[in-house]
Amino acid sequence: MADWQTLDPEAAREAEKYENPIPSRELILQRLDERGSPAAREQLVEEFGLTTEDQIEALRRRLRAMERDGQLIYTRRGTYAPVDKLDLILGRIAGHRDGFGFLIPDDGSDDLFLSPAQMRLVFDGDRALARVSGLDRRGRREGVVVEVISRAHETIVGRYFEEGGIGFVTPDNPKVQQEVLITPGRNGGAKIGQFVEVKITHWPTPRFQPQGDVTEVIGNYMAPGMEIDVALRSYDIPHVWPEAVVKEARKLKSEVEEKDKEHRIDLRHLPFVTIDGEDARDFDDAVYCESLGKLRLFSGGWRLYVAIADVSSYVRLGSALDAEAQVRGNSVYFPERVVPMLPEELSNGLCSLNPHVDRLAMVCEMTINKSGQMVDYQFYEAVIHSHARLTYNKVSSMLEHARTREGKALREQYSEVVPDLKQLYALYKVLLAARHTRGAIDFETQETRIIFGSERKIAEIRPTVRNDAHKLIEECMLAANVATAEFLKKHEIPALYRVHDGPPPERLEKLRAFLGELGLSLHKGKDGPSPKDYQALLAQISDRPDFHLIQTVMLRSLSQAVYSADNNGHFGLNYEAYTHFTSPIRRYPDLLTHRAIRSVIRSRQETPHVKRAGAMSIPKARIYPYDEATLEQLGEQCSMSERRADEATRDVVNWLKCEYMKDRVGESFPGVITAVTGFGLFVELTDIYVEGMVHVSALPGDYYHFDPVHHRLAGERTGRSFRLGDTVEVRVMRVDLEQRKIDFEMAENTLKAPIGRKQRSEGVRPQDGKAVPVLDKAEVTKAEPARRSKKNETAEAYFPSHAAAKNAEVRKSREMKKALMSDAKSAGGKSSSKAGKSSEKPSKHRKGPPKAGSGSRKPKAKS
Repeated sequence: MADWQTLDPEAAREAEKYENPIPSRELILQRLDERGSPAAREQLVEEFGLTTEDQIEALRRRLRAMERDGQLIYTRRGTYAPVDKLDLILGRIAGHRDGFGFLIPDDGSDDLFLSPAQMRLVFDGDRALARVSGLDRRGRREGVVVEVISRAHETIVGRYFEEGGIGFVTPDNPKVQQEVLITPGRNGGAKIGQFVEVKITHWPTPRFQPQGDVTEVIGNYMAPGMEIDVALRSYDIPHVWPEAVVKEARKLKSEVEEKDKEHRIDLRHLPFVTIDGEDARDFDDAVYCESLGKLRLFSGGWRLYVAIADVSSYVRLGSALDAEAQVRGNSVYFPERVVPMLPEELSNGLCSLNPHVDRLAMVCEMTINKSGQMVDYQFYEAVIHSHARLTYNKVSSMLEHARTREGKALREQYSEVVPDLKQLYALYKVLLAARHTRGAIDFETQETRIIFGSERKIAEIRPTVRNDAHKLIEECMLAANVATAEFLKKHEIPALYRVHDGPPPERLEKLRAFLGELGLSLHKGKDGPSPKDYQALLAQISDRPDFHLIQTVMLRSLSQAVYSADNNGHFGLNYEAYTHFTSPIRRYPDLLTHRAIRSVIRSRQETPHVKRAGAMSIPKARIYPYDEATLEQLGEQCSMSERRADEATRDVVNWLKCEYMKDRVGESFPGVITAVTGFGLFVELTDIYVEGMVHVSALPGDYYHFDPVHHRLAGERTGRSFRLGDTVEVRVMRVDLEQRKIDFEMAENTLKAPIGRKQRSEGVRPQDGKAVPVLDKAEVTKAEPARRSKKNETAEAYFPSHAAAKNAEVRKSREMKKALMSDAKSAGGKSSSKAGKSSEKPSKHRKGPPKAGSGSRKPKAKS
């Protein structure tokens, strides 16, 4: 082969990055393609003419990295082959609680169905290569796992049990069906039934179950707060501060030092206030507003100041605090417990804009005209002094209910800031009108709050009410975030934007079909519907009795917002550019945004959009050294940590709700159908805000067909149908805390109702805790395996929730364990005498079920 550097399209890049460059990934793939056959590492070394040990070692590491990233596969013959030449598909494993699963391809193609036998080789969240093995009975692509590229979890959280002297852990994650056998003598002193964390020492194979060692005994089942301790470990949420972080936090002073206030714009004379929830502990933002008009509130516009905690002054680039904040990505808010992104010395202390103390802030000062349009903005480093810590309820009483006894008393108590609150309220009304003119989508959603009684048991699930004070602060933060995005664009700074794409074509098609059946339509337009079109449709249906039904379907058609270095706009808010600036205490993207702004303030660039107070200039590389590629990686990581937090909090809430309903089995409740699938109905109980499922097998005697266009299950013989938005009465059949599942059945009142005369709901509520409850791909429950042909419909029409347990492959695993238990018992004390010994080899206990006639053969204990 000719000199590889003359053939390498990326030779210049390699030479710039490395002192002793080697062939690029692109050239390696090109060479393997030209060869027409896989190649061993030694062959590539020879063909590229690499001679030094450093080059050969670097090539070895590069080939391993390409294998890890799914570009190459290492064959059984010790050669490397390009993945795309082997018709292999790279993707993420999504497990299902019923044993089967899916490979979600990275290229966006249709998911690959994985049978329970294939899922025994992988865990939920793993990245793997698979090949298409055929089509299943439903016409879906079915796959075979070829190689696991990376494991999602090194540890598993679950409950410890023993049978016949053999310990095993049942994973708490219902999407992981494999029980993990515990290495003899390495159970960490766990007692039966306790929650433990297990480090996997041997991954599953076609012949062996996974095996591991208990690394932590978390605690007793049903202990108060156990649901959070389990979720933190199950979702790999960092919650223990590294020693280096603790040391850095301890060095910080409790108050702002005088030297740190120098060379900042002094705004301590302005009566800033914070407005937050009753139980808030960290205060990111403070606001102040003054009128620019002399005659009346609306005459000349306003100057709005949004002061945000200057976290970037304390969390320096490259520090231990910064590294840990990046790993955490965001604070996680569980019911009555917070896992903060930053230590309390910062989050509740030095960075929190507490009342009556000086604090460093990054200020966005905006000029807004009487039409609600932003006409100017400036950013600067400042020092402020919050004059009051207000709550949403107090501000609402002072502004919306000023004439009540409470309103009058509060106005007198906070008389110093009441005039400024009036200005804020006037500005809010103008901003709200501008929002409607802009056409931002405004869904009516319902969030809830869990109220605990003694021993952390749910006493009540209470809906939260958003008053004008909530909306006032929201509009102020939106304005600051928009000004920030405009600032970043204008100064051409690569940054993380908050991106919300328009509805995907497949969801849009389903929405249009649904609307068409109701005589409604969504404006098509050249580039698809706009946010204004969505909002116009919401206004059109606002008086319809099925408003909440239609709104729910519309909401589920939208995408999920993410962080990205590409500014694609925000569809839901109808902004061309939007970013997050206002919460650096609890969101890492906001901290990055602050650094980007400071890089301009501390530069020598002339711009009308910053104020300076004599602080020295600092090279950009010391403040903000990020390029677009790095930011894109950070965006993916922050989007992941955000989803992780959402899933963990949802899991905790579901645990608590299951615990709440355990004592209500057999009781009946009114509810609303909130989702319809091929295998049943999801029903949310009215005024209790608990969701459960009516499985299709629990519906009255008929064969029910799933009608995705109308979002209903329709009876074939009786004509009875159950539709999204129907009000029904259900009885609690079963509560499964381990699976986080509540099973309902239709109550007699619903079954006796005349067919076709069921009421439509006056209020379909989305799942609590989601301001924009968009169904993400990972949240959508996959359909169950196909039903049999018409010939066998009567016998096999329904697929109850325990169907997977009957699957031969799952049964195989259970029979294996039973065989092991039986063998262990028959062995008596002989096997236990070897329990204390260990080896690096997998235990023979992990072997598959004995062949016919060999059930009495004793498996060897690990020595």
